Amino acid sequence: MLLAHPAYAQQSAASFPQLLRQAEAQSEAKAWATAATLWQQVVAANPVQPRFWQQLGQAQQRAGQRREAIQAYEQVVALGGPEPEEAAYSAATLYMQLHEPDKALDWLEKSLNLRFGYLTDAQTDSVWRPLRQNARYRRLVSLVDVSQMSRDEGWRTDLDIFAREARRRGFAVPRAITPDQLDAAVQAVAAAVPRLTDMQLYLELRKLTALLGDGHSNIFPGGERLTALCQALPVQFYHFEEGLFIISADPKYRELLGAQVLRFGDKTVPQVTEALLPILSRDNAYWPKQVAPYEMRQPAVLHALGLQPTTDRTTLTLKDLRGRTRQVVLPADASQPNIWNTLPNPSTWVNLPQTLTTPLPAYLKRMGEKYWFETLPGGKVLYFQFNSVRNNETEPFARFTERLLQAAADPQLEKLVVDLRWNNGGNTYLVPALVAGLQANARLNQAGKLFVLIGRRTFSAAQNTATMLERHTKATFIGEPTGSAPNFVGEEKPFTLPYSGLSANVSDLYWQTAWPDDHRTWLAPQVYVPPTFAAFRQNRDLALEAALAY
Repeated sequence: MLLAHPAYAQQSAASFPQLLRQAEAQSEAKAWATAATLWQQVVAANPVQPRFWQQLGQAQQRAGQRREAIQAYEQVVALGGPEPEEAAYSAATLYMQLHEPDKALDWLEKSLNLRFGYLTDAQTDSVWRPLRQNARYRRLVSLVDVSQMSRDEGWRTDLDIFAREARRRGFAVPRAITPDQLDAAVQAVAAAVPRLTDMQLYLELRKLTALLGDGHSNIFPGGERLTALCQALPVQFYHFEEGLFIISADPKYRELLGAQVLRFGDKTVPQVTEALLPILSRDNAYWPKQVAPYEMRQPAVLHALGLQPTTDRTTLTLKDLRGRTRQVVLPADASQPNIWNTLPNPSTWVNLPQTLTTPLPAYLKRMGEKYWFETLPGGKVLYFQFNSVRNNETEPFARFTERLLQAAADPQLEKLVVDLRWNNGGNTYLVPALVAGLQANARLNQAGKLFVLIGRRTFSAAQNTATMLERHTKATFIGEPTGSAPNFVGEEKPFTLPYSGLSANVSDLYWQTAWPDDHRTWLAPQVYVPPTFAAFRQNRDLALEAALAY
């Protein structure tokens, strides 16, 4: 029920914008007591906007006005947001500070029923310390002591917690399976625990997340029980049109650069890829091209899938740049177990393009930077490489966007190229100003002048960026299909499985960036230019070349 303040309800509409600006300014200045007073006036004038109640609650909470803050958060929940589950959790913690544990647990339960995603926070926040041994609290947050459990009990506890979180958070969005089907799959794994190795159980958990049918739900390495996941081959694989190739490596394996991988042990690359598919969470059938080569670096994973006999090394059959075929036994090590977000590769490694006599193309020059742009030779084309939807430490994306749009206003420019091929996401809320600015550039926002380069790694917030550009501009898309869908289930709020130490994520946010009847599984380019090794070994960028020639 909304709180009414008749004395303010008749406040002049003309004076409200000034009041709102004052409240926002005081919150920005962290003058919380003054901000709370102003936000009280704001919600009195407009009690139907939940964002204002949220701001009031935050100001009152920081000003030490706990009961008043609880009332504000109750209004956020009653109005449906923003983020009602977090408002409910804040109310729960405030009740704990007021030494009212029963009400705290009621609101904690409400927040969890609203799909509060930060389960680890609910387990570890110091405010809950007085209730650490409380049975209701422990049940609500899945707090379990696994120290005295047998192996079978421990793994089954992890499976139970995963299933509970999947049911609690995972089915408010479109799914490929039903909750009952997922439960049946979990029960089948639980029954098989005694005859499966720890590594096999890790893979079974990944198969369960893959059944959910989205690219963000996943199981990540963690804990001390699966140390084999900390070992990986000291090379980087990439799938080109011609096949799988080694594109970077630890310097001691420099001679392997550019070699095509023909076999892992006695298995062909297509056989290995097919065996990996059940554990790969994905939004579409193109994403495995991006992620499978990273899985191929882990001998323990290949062993658990029955693809090879060893857990610490892999025998590769290679064809080098001269066409000679040979076998190499490559041991795994702990130096670089996870290179997923290390672009182009670990700094101590060497990559094939660096060894060539031709200069690096623009798309390979500054892959490790979140965003940058330059005018290409000739002064007619502005090239903007957008590698991560996250703020740079030295220049926030909003400021960078202003600078980019100013550069794009140069009347000498004939084309603008936005390169999203290496971008696997971040914070979508950073992007609208960029899209609006490009949309408003009437001179370049035309077919044949604005280009977007996309590929298999274009994912998550980068997928949203591509979808927004497709929907709101006249851009021409070049490259290969994106790694996600125009509308997709996303978000990452991982929690820890207590026995194995693995980290699990169940996505629960439906990003409907395209129209609601858009059921495409990827955003396809108008001009299809998949990566080829022939171009890569010559330091050529066929997608950019296509944009320049368009």
